Amino acid sequence: MSEVANIYSCGFRITQPREYQKKFLEAGVRSDGRKLDEFREALIGIGPVSTADGSALVALGETKVICGIKLEVAPPKVDKPRCGYIVPNVDLPPLASSDFRPGPPSELAQVSSQLMLEIVLKSKCVLLEDLCIAEGRMCWVLYCDLICLNYDGNLLDACTMALTAALCNVKLPKAFVNEETGAIEIDFKQKVPLNIRSRPVATTSSVFEKETLYVDPVREEEKHASLTVTVVTSNEISGSTVDSDNICVIHKTGGGSVNEEQIEQCISNGRCHTPFVLSLIGSALTKSEV
Repeated sequence: MSEVANIYSCGFRITQPREYQKKFLEAGVRSDGRKLDEFREALIGIGPVSTADGSALVALGETKVICGIKLEVAPPKVDKPRCGYIVPNVDLPPLASSDFRPGPPSELAQVSSQLMLEIVLKSKCVLLEDLCIAEGRMCWVLYCDLICLNYDGNLLDACTMALTAALCNVKLPKAFVNEETGAIEIDFKQKVPLNIRSRPVATTSSVFEKETLYVDPVREEEKHASLTVTVVTSNEISGSTVDSDNICVIHKTGGGSVNEEQIEQCISNGRCHTPFVLSLIGSALTKSEV
């Protein structure tokens, strides 16, 4: 491409970004060169935060999210004496993107935090009952802080991947009731892995002008999409194998309507993408144990 053509392309992209995206999508490709059903490269690192009780770093293209988990003990709720707590918090600092502003959590941050909790609970990744130390007296609290380091679209997929990997990295100190004193004691020298019952995987697809559907949208594509659908599969762990294909959450954003065919395509995208993400998490966990 000539220098003049490059300048024209950059100007068109800035002055008419929607039309710029449309030209590519009409040709069946994306502005970054990917096919409509092509995902960006994903990388996972386990245990990057030495001071956390579990952590993971995820790079999904240029979108980067780090998750750190801290353990605390607290009394359980009166109406749920055998359940602990999981408290996800998604932080979107201004340094990650010019779209984010300082101050109180944005609507996107609050919705993402609530969705992370919904994904963990509905996928049964961690059962709250598994966090009980002494019924009605004490339980574990998992504070899961997810920080976006750089934002280039598809926050939910990156956050889900980081949270799942970080939970798999958590080890709980041995907690028990002293039979002589009746006090609850914690032995930080003896630790056992958190009981992970499933590994949820999120797959996001966007629709442009109610017709063109594409996976793993970047920031620019999200801005001009009619709607976005995130499908979460619950992948139960049975021994050394993982059984996938169970849909536990479908989350839609945007004001556009989605038809049955598009929903089916989103679900199909999720089921096709899930084995790759599970393999990525599994490989990262194996490397961290070496």
